[in-house]
Amino acid sequence: MSDSAATTVPTGFGPDASEAQPPALAIAGLTVSYHDQPVLRDITLNIAPRQLVAVIGPNGAGKSTLLKAVLKLIPVDSGHVLIFGRPINEARLKVAYVPQTETVDWDFPITAGEVVMMGRFPRLGLLRRPSREDRRIVAECLEMVSMTPFAKRHIRQLSGGQQQRIFIARALAQQAEILLLDEPFVGVDARTEEAIFKLMDDLSARGKTLVVVIHDLSQLKRFDSVVMLNRHLVAAGPVSSTVDDENLRRTYGGRLTLLERAEQEISRGPHT
Repeated sequence: MSDSAATTVPTGFGPDASEAQPPALAIAGLTVSYHDQPVLRDITLNIAPRQLVAVIGPNGAGKSTLLKAVLKLIPVDSGHVLIFGRPINEARLKVAYVPQTETVDWDFPITAGEVVMMGRFPRLGLLRRPSREDRRIVAECLEMVSMTPFAKRHIRQLSGGQQQRIFIARALAQQAEILLLDEPFVGVDARTEEAIFKLMDDLSARGKTLVVVIHDLSQLKRFDSVVMLNRHLVAAGPVSSTVDDENLRRTYGGRLTLLERAEQEISRGPHT
């Protein structure tokens, strides 16, 4: 049987998947190519609201491409995406994006607080200046990520973990319902990693939907659900019932040492 024929293609997952409420993200038949080479093939996937979802797969699997395609930051060959039942051009304010830090121009002359204020721009329009309410929201978001003392620092003066927190604060300032985070744990220390996880847990508890690209499979125990990619959709669903030997091998191929270690970590259950 081919990979595509064996693929688990869920109609939805999470506690709200069977309810009348539309999915937070509904992706249907999404195919993306770079230079005529398919990167994502016919991805069909629903993600229910209020889920903390990990996206995993080997390098080149299309994880970052999936997030960018959802936001229409790159052209797609076919397929469509709905945000709470509406196309992205009607629901853009409901989705915020935290890019990989390596894609950011850290020499751009801007302070940490100004980066967070950028999250308010979609609601301000081109000519309106930030109001007292906008400044209050920015201050609140800086406080949420423990970065208030660094608001006036140039972004290049911040550590990798601090930069990541600032970009999460920018997404929070947008007041979106869905946050797409592309490898937020790259370049951060263990303390910052734990702080980001705590923040994501808090946001999930407040009703936000978070879709997070990760590389460290031992982190899967911290998530509700998982999307397993290798250019096509291998499987998606609750971590406990989706991450098994077969799906890991179909996702990663022969990297058995890494997979066995990940399976052991997952079997130990969540941190206490």
